[in-house]
Amino acid sequence: MTEMPTVAVLGLGAMGHAFAGNLLKHGFPTRVWNRNPARAQGLPGALICDTPRQAAEGAGVAITMLPDGKITESVLAGADGALASLPKGAVIAQMGTIGVGPTMSLARTIHSTRPDIAFIDAPVSGTKGPAEQARIRILASGDHAAASAIEPVFSAIASNTHWLGKVGAGSRMKLVVNAWLIIMMQGVAEATRLAETLGFSTDEFWSVLEGGPLGSPYAKAKLDMIKNGRFDAQMALAWGVKDAGLALDVAKDIKMPALERIREVWAEAVEAGLGELDISAVYRRLGKNA
Repeated sequence: MTEMPTVAVLGLGAMGHAFAGNLLKHGFPTRVWNRNPARAQGLPGALICDTPRQAAEGAGVAITMLPDGKITESVLAGADGALASLPKGAVIAQMGTIGVGPTMSLARTIHSTRPDIAFIDAPVSGTKGPAEQARIRILASGDHAAASAIEPVFSAIASNTHWLGKVGAGSRMKLVVNAWLIIMMQGVAEATRLAETLGFSTDEFWSVLEGGPLGSPYAKAKLDMIKNGRFDAQMALAWGVKDAGLALDVAKDIKMPALERIREVWAEAVEAGLGELDISAVYRRLGKNA
């Protein structure tokens, strides 16, 4: 039986916290770090560390799940960064949605500073609930052969891993997936408002979708949030605005008018105080009194 690697989880937002929890459930020695140490609550058995450097000591795998490329590079390569203490042959899995350019910059930094470490670009498809249940999908890219230690880690936190090629492919596909998700969410919100205007409840709307090609589990989950008026963040609106921007930044010469307008609408919702709520809360912005 292969020995489980020690895993350092750097960043304990909703997703990173879920990753650490699932690793602990599977018996992985887990070291965690977060800018706010209070986020480590609810992770019995984890070693809570004061710095990324301390968390990475002796870790065969380090996972970063942080808001953007600048913060991620600082946590890895800055003062008290993890690169200084990771052992030879370790694997770094960058799992946040930080964009293509920052991902490639990070890969260059790691290669020039620690060429003995394997870097895997591995953003995920999924939100808080699926992450807690280890049902996310990982969009991985990089040197698969040099990162064999990552396989049992990915198996503990995800239902599926798609290997897509060289570093950067994972981040590119993540932007495609999130563009689809954002456009779909706006469609759900607008169609629900139209249904209500025409005299139908969310349950009646779903009843004609259920079992057919348009009745996706994602749409059902968002309709339930709208129906119940509960918008606890699975993916926060503020992050949706960020991710729409990242997708538009790499769109180059293609036109994406729907995504451009959605980003504007969602940014208005964030400015109105909805940024920490789930992206389904954009439904509120479509009401008469919004």
